[in-house]
Amino acid sequence: MFFTRNVVKAAAPIAQLSRTYATAATAKAVPVPIALHGIEGRYATALYTAAIKKNSLEKVENDLKTVGQVLSTQQKFKTALEDPLVNKKDKKALVNSGLGAAKFNEITKNFFDVLAENGRLDQTTKVLAAFQQLMAAHRREVSVTVISAKTLDSKTSSTLEGILLRSNLIEKGSKVVVNNKVDSNILGGLIIDFGDKTIDLSVASKINKLNRLLTEAI
Repeated sequence: MFFTRNVVKAAAPIAQLSRTYATAATAKAVPVPIALHGIEGRYATALYTAAIKKNSLEKVENDLKTVGQVLSTQQKFKTALEDPLVNKKDKKALVNSGLGAAKFNEITKNFFDVLAENGRLDQTTKVLAAFQQLMAAHRREVSVTVISAKTLDSKTSSTLEGILLRSNLIEKGSKVVVNNKVDSNILGGLIIDFGDKTIDLSVASKINKLNRLLTEAI
């Protein structure tokens, strides 16, 4: 079963969740790579802290990836989990049946039990995304979205990654993760997005700039 019967019940707020995990591991504070806000951020941070203390971070991450795959492939299950009209008892039963075959780490089991007891299973998708943010920051990964008119080949992608790493735009010691999106409307060139920065090197942008200059000159 996905949830064990003898797991500690934590029908308490998020602060109680953190304290429960802390007593199960060690009282030493765990530094968090980034501060996340909102309900999903606080739950994800509590899980991250617990996993660090138990040296189970990668195991918990893999567990959550499995949960994410289930949510992405079983739409009815995801919809029922996020439906506010479905009570928390029924949602817990859905999780038991939908994820019951997986052999998850004890921390993961306890965590989802807490989500169920606190009536927060409808936040599962957001919690998974928040946890991935923490893991990316933990690995010092910088996600870069590159928009191109056609799919980038591996050589171009690697060259671009190297250029960014050597620039002053990316903090030293970071790892660049390139996500390529194709948009034929840019005609050619690249649009590079990361963090709050955008570098527009597209042909469409240059044409628009030229059109503005010509319009102003008339």
